[in-house]
Amino acid sequence: MGVTQVNYPPPPRQAQTPSASQEKRDRSPDIYEMMRDAREKADATREKFKGLKGNPRYGDAPMEAYARLARAKRPSEATAAAGFARRQIARLKAAKRTDPDNAKRIQAAINQLQKAVTRAGKKSRELDRERLDKARQEKLAQEKKSREAQRQRLELRRKQAARIIRESGYIREAEIDNRMQAQLSATRMELQKQAQDLAASLQPSPEAVARQYAAGSAPVPEVPAGGEIDLQA
Repeated sequence: MGVTQVNYPPPPRQAQTPSASQEKRDRSPDIYEMMRDAREKADATREKFKGLKGNPRYGDAPMEAYARLARAKRPSEATAAAGFARRQIARLKAAKRTDPDNAKRIQAAINQLQKAVTRAGKKSRELDRERLDKARQEKLAQEKKSREAQRQRLELRRKQAARIIRESGYIREAEIDNRMQAQLSATRMELQKQAQDLAASLQPSPEAVARQYAAGSAPVPEVPAGGEIDLQA
């Protein structure tokens, strides 16, 4: 009678417990990924904000106000141009609180608009005087005082020509100021970017911070009961 051989199943393999160094190696890439993802999200958020903010043309408001003022032929139209300038001043003051990076450029546009309000009031008074001068000229013509009417007509044309030249100078002034403010704003933004890049270069990189963090998770050597560490061991 033969002996029956019984094959027992092999004992289950025990899961290997990772060592502390293995856990540190497994954990370190996660830290790198987390910091890299955080940096990428911050950069994406900053670029998205820049895209939303765009490049607002704050200097267009004064030029539009002066263009409306130059087209005004009646005192009511000059008053309407002043009203447009006041509305733009209120809008730019609100923009100045939400866009501090362009605060100086916005303030320059506000200053130009405030001048436009004052100049609109001056033109309204000039148009009133011109209307009276024209009525006086027509009255002289009806009274057959041709020489006096001719003198009055030439004086009126001289005043109108001087006013037109002055108003074209207003628009030119606004254009020059707008270009100058745009150049100053670009210079300030470039200097700010250089300062940020310099500050970033002086700060430790995320990889170095991650290595320090990972090194901090290593086991700390035990201190002997005497409170001293043997450096010669």
